[in-house]
Amino acid sequence: MKPTIHASVKDEKLIALRRSQLINGAMSLFKQKGFHRTTTREIAKEAGFSIGTLYEYIRTKEDILYLVCDSIYGEVRTRLESVITSSDGSLQNVIVAMSNYFKVMNDLQDEVLFMYQEVHSLSKESRKYVLQKELDMVRMFEVLLSQCVKNNVASLTETEVKFLSNTIFVQGQMWAFRRWVIQKLFTMEEYITMQATWLTEFIQSKGTGVNK
Repeated sequence: MKPTIHASVKDEKLIALRRSQLINGAMSLFKQKGFHRTTTREIAKEAGFSIGTLYEYIRTKEDILYLVCDSIYGEVRTRLESVITSSDGSLQNVIVAMSNYFKVMNDLQDEVLFMYQEVHSLSKESRKYVLQKELDMVRMFEVLLSQCVKNNVASLTETEVKFLSNTIFVQGQMWAFRRWVIQKLFTMEEYITMQATWLTEFIQSKGTGVNK
């Protein structure tokens, strides 16, 4: 269940607007200073309103962190959904989806890196809700791979489908998490090519005739 962030204002459109401003202002500061070294007064100033106005839309600084993390995952998911086409049951479709996912992670790497550094600061309820969004995105790759199995172009067990789906997702995150070394060694296109080769070889090792 989505956590409730209480506001003293009743106008839903105004709440959405002000919280959007809060998220943008906070994200800018969080990336520079981190969550714990950023004050609510600084966030209010960056968002363009007073500290008093800020507390009309949230109750705690942790509320802002939740809104930021929720927004980041929402942005990743929205962009991922926009580039993942409905499966035609081919390995190539999975590779295209993986490639587009990696590019999304590249575009949002600062946001994703921040979120994983600070997600532990969320309440248990908020953390569980936010991380469930990650599982939902992993599920997108499970659907694509399961369609390959259904169309007899991949012979994978349910466990292997889950393994590959989670591996693809983590490989995208790794581009951001280990960028201090990965991005010095490879371009994005080289990274995608190597990951696609690994995925293809893994599936082909199952002894099936998979479309390249």
